Order: sequence, then C-alpha cells, then structure tokens
Amino acid sequence: MSLIRYEYAGGCARITMTNPDRGNVFKPEAGKEMVAAILRAKADSARVIVLAAEGKYFSVGGDLAGFAAADDLGPFILELAEGANRIITELVRCDAIVVSAVQGTAAGVGFPLAAAADIVVAADKAKFSLAYAKVGLSVDGGGSLLVHTLGLHRVLRLTLLGDMLSATEALEAGLVARVVPADELDATVDEVVTTLLSGSPEALARTKHLIRDVAEPNPESALRREAESISALGGSASGREGINAFLEKRPPSFTG
Repeated sequence: MSLIRYEYAGGCARITMTNPDRGNVFKPEAGKEMVAAILRAKADSARVIVLAAEGKYFSVGGDLAGFAAADDLGPFILELAEGANRIITELVRCDAIVVSAVQGTAAGVGFPLAAAADIVVAADKAKFSLAYAKVGLSVDGGGSLLVHTLGLHRVLRLTLLGDMLSATEALEAGLVARVVPADELDATVDEVVTTLLSGSPEALARTKHLIRDVAEPNPESALRREAESISALGGSASGREGINAFLEKRPPSFTG
C-alpha cells in the first residue's frame, strides 16, 4: 500500500501522507516514497510543493512500534533519521516554494517536516510537539533548526518539558503564516498557492534561497548531528526504556 500520494497540476505538486489509521507515522517506506515524490516534483519543474496529510493527524512522528521491534535499534533509527534528513534537505534546497497544510497534530519528526515548508498554514486545532525526551530520545529531522524560527528558550521548553505548541502560539511565534478553521484550510492553501503561482518563478526561488541561506547557512551539518545523537540514544538503555514505556502506557524509569 502506498503511503504517499503525488498529484501535479498547473505548476503545483501536492504530496499527501495517506496512512491516517496510523497517524501518518514516519517509517522507512514513507520516507523513501516522500523523497521519490519530491524528486518527481523537481522533474515536473513544480513551482509550488504542497505537503498535506489525510486524517486527524499531520504526523505522529516516528514509528515507535517499529523501533521496539528492531533487533539493532541504533542503526535502524540512524537509517530513519537520515531518510528524514534527505527530505528536509530536498525541501529546503529546491527552487519550489513549499507550503505545508497542517490539519492536526504534528509531533516528533512530523513537526520539523511541517516547519521545513516556506509557508505553513494550520487549522486552528493543530498542535506541534517535540517531546522526544519523554521517550528517551533527542530531536531529529531538523528539530534543532527550529531555534531559527521559534527562538532558543521556546525550543528548549518544547523539547525539555515536552510542552505542546498551539496553532495560535505558532502563529504568534512566526512559524505559521495563517491559522484558519479546519473547514477553511484547503481553500486557504489554494489561495496561497494561487498567489505564489502568479509571481515570478525566478524571483521567488532566488528570494527563498537568499533568506534561507542567512537563517540556515549549513542545515546539513545540524541534521547530521541530530541523526548521530538520536541513533546513539536509540541504542542505549534510556532509549529502549523510553520507547517500551510509551508503548506499554506506563511512566518511564530512566537511570544514569
């Protein structure tokens, strides 16, 4: 079963996560399909890429059940993190303007995936979470890059305390460009896409790269450090305990 749907029309490529029954969980197959979809959008010379998801959640993040079943968790997580990093890098470096439509909770790697867009549009009930530490892991997929948008201490609060960021808070912080009622999300995204498609492709692409290069001159380095960190924690007793506790619906007992 395909986990990603690709559609292209009139200069806009829409990439939709299609595993709502599992909360659009991020797993190796989904990562590979999303990379393929982004490369297809580039081959189609898409001027705008829309990231969207079916169901209640934008994405609940990594597949913790898959983590628990892995024989050697460290390398498994490293492969998954590197897949997420490839997606983030392709979105940041491509000439297309990326728009994310966040209809529900974006947690774990789902948060930096949504935030990798140049324009984020969110439903008023959307929430954002970086609560990796609650399962004994550190951020991946560009979570640390959110400091550029949200600020140092807000990101520390979200990661260390596991707080949720509401759509309204994300708007006030500058992460989200528009917050609208859920039934207006698709129409608002269409309006944003229409505005972008009416602009100069070269001017928009150059502007995107100029601004991103100032904010994130070397995102690949940060992404690599994240992948190494979460892989090391995944292979540790702390990571195993955090993941097992989450799946068993009990408080974790961390040591060390």
